[in-house]
Amino acid sequence: MKKQRLKTSTTHIILLSFIVVIMIGALLLSLPISSADGKATPFVDALFTATTSTCVTGLVVVPTVTAWSVFGQAVILVLIQIGGLGVVTIMSALMIMLHKRMGIGDRLLLQDAFNLNSLSGLIRFVKKVVFGTLIVEGIGALLYMTVFIPEFGAKGIWISVFTSVSAFCNAGIDIIAENSLCGYALNPIINIVTCALIILGGIGYIVWWDVIRLIKESRRRKVRFFRDLTLHSKIAIVATLVLIFVGAGLIFAFEYNNPLTMKDCTVWEKIELSFFQSVTTRTAGFATLPQENLTNASSIICLLLMFIGGSPVGTAGGIKTVTIAILFASAFASIRNKQDTEMFGRSIKKEAISKAVAVTSMSFIIMFVSAVLLLAVTDAAALDVMYETASATATVGLTRNLTSSLNTLGKLIITFTMYLGRVGPISLAIAFKGKKEVQNIVKNPTEEISVG
Repeated sequence: MKKQRLKTSTTHIILLSFIVVIMIGALLLSLPISSADGKATPFVDALFTATTSTCVTGLVVVPTVTAWSVFGQAVILVLIQIGGLGVVTIMSALMIMLHKRMGIGDRLLLQDAFNLNSLSGLIRFVKKVVFGTLIVEGIGALLYMTVFIPEFGAKGIWISVFTSVSAFCNAGIDIIAENSLCGYALNPIINIVTCALIILGGIGYIVWWDVIRLIKESRRRKVRFFRDLTLHSKIAIVATLVLIFVGAGLIFAFEYNNPLTMKDCTVWEKIELSFFQSVTTRTAGFATLPQENLTNASSIICLLLMFIGGSPVGTAGGIKTVTIAILFASAFASIRNKQDTEMFGRSIKKEAISKAVAVTSMSFIIMFVSAVLLLAVTDAAALDVMYETASATATVGLTRNLTSSLNTLGKLIITFTMYLGRVGPISLAIAFKGKKEVQNIVKNPTEEISVG
């Protein structure tokens, strides 16, 4: 009973920590010092911006580059970093830096925040996460500087740091232009660095350490790289590659002759644009193509990619690659009348399948209800609304030019959707881990029902 209360309080702490950070951010952004014109920002807009930053979504009601002062942009950057790493991770890192002892409650909170299965090595895990994040973001910033410093001068340093953190945390907020990265659609450095940061942030820290482990072991023994990876890493890597390349291929085909996007581009430029679009829909939110100009077919593909998102224990949102892979494997196992769901020669636990169904169902319900409510308070096209709500639920940040035209009710709906999209899957993960039903000796009778 005590453990169950502890787990429940852990859920509440994580949910409330996001609310506290969002409210502090909203208050700071509503101050005159945060706006570019020195006037107080309406609280609804400040709340929306604080939520999209903390939940690393990227939808914005006012242009980040022109609406906010350097102070306001700094607040947004801090919120993005906190949201990407997680409030609990940041607090744990501070405790470690101050040499404060972490009790069992702190460790359980950290375990749940990362959705890990063991308490062992948590302190080391936090150190590696923070250290690894800063290194990758630092390298990204240095590479961005090769483009932005020649163009913007000293200001290019700030732009490079902001863009690198935003890309790695899969936030998609930038301070370059009002049309995101459309002005750099064919710049190879911007494309490669941004895609690399998005993928590294979205693949998940578990995969990082697994790959690094094999690299270290390869120095003293022969390593069969893919075969020696953990099952989680295999699923995450394969699912990520399949989604990126299949998505890019479909977008390439559907946009090939679209005069509003790629028709006048060379084949190589079309490949470059398609690849970036496929990567960014995996919850990053940067755009090199105006999303409202995409064909309906491409928009539906992007909707699906956004809903799936990145991999677990990373900076990305969505239902996650491992989740969708488990659902497909379970479905194929049922079609073949197999009792066990298997992937790469390993059986998947029933609990993992149940969790995948729950996370997917919850995310779909959030997206569906949000879409219905948004349709009720706006006169926008259904596809634009579905794109907006899928982007908010999966914390992506892409929009078909709808966000900036939302009324107050629409802004509040999307704000709440972004929050639920970020914390909902975390809550479910903790609930599945912490709540075990006591087996009853007497069970209710079983009765056959028709399915499908």
